[in-house]
Amino acid sequence: MKVLIVVNDPKDWPLAISDVEVVPARAYLTDAAYAEMTSARVFNLCKSYRYQSTGYYVSLLAAARGHKPLPDVATIQDFKTQAIIRIASDDLDQIIQQSLGQIKSPEFVVSIYFGHNVAKRHEKLAQQLFKIFQAPFLRASFTHNDKEKKWQLAGITPIAASDIPEDHRDFAVQMAREYFKGRHRIFHRRRTARYDLAILHDPAEAEAPSNAKALQRMVKGAEAVGFGVEFIEKDDYGRLAEFDALFIRETTSVLHHTYRFARRAVAEGLVVIDDPESILRCTNKVFLAEIFTRHRIPIPKTRILHQGNWQQFSADLGFPCVLKKPDSSFSQGVVKVENEAELAREVTALLQKSELVIAQEFMPTTFDWRVGVFDRQPLFACKYFMARKHWQIIKRDQNGCKLTDGEAETLPVEHCPPALIKLALKASALIGDGLYGVDIKQVGNRFYLIEINDNPNIDAGVEDKVLKDDLYLRLMRVFARRVDGRKGGGLWA
Repeated sequence: MKVLIVVNDPKDWPLAISDVEVVPARAYLTDAAYAEMTSARVFNLCKSYRYQSTGYYVSLLAAARGHKPLPDVATIQDFKTQAIIRIASDDLDQIIQQSLGQIKSPEFVVSIYFGHNVAKRHEKLAQQLFKIFQAPFLRASFTHNDKEKKWQLAGITPIAASDIPEDHRDFAVQMAREYFKGRHRIFHRRRTARYDLAILHDPAEAEAPSNAKALQRMVKGAEAVGFGVEFIEKDDYGRLAEFDALFIRETTSVLHHTYRFARRAVAEGLVVIDDPESILRCTNKVFLAEIFTRHRIPIPKTRILHQGNWQQFSADLGFPCVLKKPDSSFSQGVVKVENEAELAREVTALLQKSELVIAQEFMPTTFDWRVGVFDRQPLFACKYFMARKHWQIIKRDQNGCKLTDGEAETLPVEHCPPALIKLALKASALIGDGLYGVDIKQVGNRFYLIEINDNPNIDAGVEDKVLKDDLYLRLMRVFARRVDGRKGGGLWA
């Protein structure tokens, strides 16, 4: 991949680095040779990234050409967005306090050169800020909140190469040289790959949606269709522009970094699963209940409860019945109540956390179906059996920790009841064309939709038991086809 340093004036960048081309910004914007480059990494060191300035257009057109700009336009906007600044300050709070704890002045500035600071004590803070706000040179401003007795990130801005203080210049040059020599991870992916895929995961997640063996099979499948693959984590938010596609294999939530990753990936033009709209829709059972009812999807008798109506509904559903937090998952936030007293206790507790709560009639079954759907096609079908002596697939203790779970049986899709697959496809189409786990109960010959999950489990030895490696190839072929569909040429006179 060609590496370009784009500056307003090449004299602003006196450093010669092998395999790195220094390009005047005007030439990058107007010379057809750069527009026609099929693959490049663009380091934008222009003096200003102001809206519609030369620096702004360098990053904007780099993205349009399929090049990978640093900073990208989303990062440029993040510099101006106080909400993003506050999120970064909260996420890095412990590191900020450790780094700045001994400073006595009310304000402090940390200069960051490719993720490094001249003072070793601020090195970790510099690295973390560079991961969130990926620009070659940064200046982070902090203020001390006397009321809360803590430091807070007040703002972060890019620095032009020409604005680096004289006493920092040698250090900045050294950090740039080390970065471009390949110590940074972006140069370690397969150079022969057509595209780059990031898989977001959390190695410490106890109930991750894919086990380690499945993740490795995803890599194998992705490489077979032309992707270079890298596993990324929460701290790699600022690196999304390096990739062409993002596959989220971490449990998703709207109030979570996974949703921010999905939003950022869409803004960068990446193919992303799970897309933010699917996360929004699938993680809220109130939305699902409403859309299923509107489209006449067969579901258990369901009511949406609030403070004004919950006392009247028990005669309608009867006992036992099931109460669900709108954002419950993995059998958490779901309770079965047997009588009026339990109902009053559990509803009161749930309504303290949400304005609305889902109540459903209880349908006892020995197993639940799950049909995996991707790109509006069935991918796998499983029977998840209830945990021993329990009414759910997963049995948990009072603290929500998993005690045990039931067995699973995977079947060829073509051997499943046609009505089951038809219901799964019809319901999931109401959400989108992403990757979904459609949960369905079977009572006799009738099927009832329970919920649709974004980010469904795909574990080696369970969901892939029938298709084996072909399951991962099918996943990655969709990613590759979608990335292909987004790549195109430009027209320059």
